[in-house]
Amino acid sequence: MVEEIIQQLFSKYPSSIYGFTSISYSLYASQYKSALVFAVPYGEQLTIKNYTEERFERGIQDAKKIIEEILVQIEEILNEHKVKYYIPPVAQSNEEELVAPFSFKYAAVNAGLGWIGKNDVVITEKYGPRVRLSAILIDSQFGYGQRIIKSNCPDSCIKCVQICPYNALHDVKWNIDALRNDIIDYQLCNQKRSLYIKKHGRKNACGLCMVACPIGT
Repeated sequence: MVEEIIQQLFSKYPSSIYGFTSISYSLYASQYKSALVFAVPYGEQLTIKNYTEERFERGIQDAKKIIEEILVQIEEILNEHKVKYYIPPVAQSNEEELVAPFSFKYAAVNAGLGWIGKNDVVITEKYGPRVRLSAILIDSQFGYGQRIIKSNCPDSCIKCVQICPYNALHDVKWNIDALRNDIIDYQLCNQKRSLYIKKHGRKNACGLCMVACPIGT
């Protein structure tokens, strides 16, 4: 019943991609059975030719607004049907470990939304990596997506690796057992992006490794 209502909700957002996954692997497994994971494309699908950091950040914020709109409606559905849920934070709170309590990326590949690229970002067939993810943990079972366990990136493609201004990407092809540090020097990436906080009032959005990706263009 709830699954059907959620499906009807997403029919109003045809550009979004969504799926369900078991979270038996997660620390939250004792409290919730499933995660609903969804991806909303950035407001503007930029390419290298028309990329600016400001435009990229605007596209992220546009997607964020749609995500917030969807989450409000999902909460209403779950509250109405008295289903326990939890919306985990988007990002980490600890700037040293840089680990979120619940990984949206790992949930996305388990739900079949895409795979992790050489840029350490979820790659979808439709939009490539130019999406914003969200997830909600739900204490109910659903029809789960087909788990993706290896990358579909071409072996020879290194566009994201080459364009990274910080040389933070290691040209490693992902599989389900890969560690984040195998793919990216995340501390270096975060450190360089954080240098712009004083200038922008936020970290640099730096989407070069995403707009360079040929998938979904």
